Amino acid sequence: MDALKTIAQDSLKTEIPQMNIGDTVRVAVKIKEGDKERIQMFEGTVIAKKHGGISETFTVRRVSYGCGVERVFPLHSPNVASVEVVRKGRVRRGKLYYLRDRVGKAAKVKGQIR
Repeated sequence: MDALKTIAQDSLKTEIPQMNIGDTVRVAVKIKEGDKERIQMFEGTVIAKKHGGISETFTVRRVSYGCGVERVFPLHSPNVASVEVVRKGRVRRGKLYYLRDRVGKAAKVKGQIR
């Protein structure tokens, strides 16, 4: 069991961005097509985070052409090139699953006042 823990510790990323629930983030994902590799951006609101060491994930939601799209990204995956926080959000919940039922301006998260 200790060997698994050491392998997990070695594969953890050292540069983890400081993001919270409700933040709008831009995730750079490595896409492999055949023998070529490119980076695709996915921008949306963080609606959930799951903790758990090496298997830590975060869920990002955006509305694309009137259809809601959610992607779950493993935080320590080598396919996630970078995560950039575009704007901070102010929320009072740990999970924002209620945004799935909202449409238009009601689906927006308020900005954080500094």
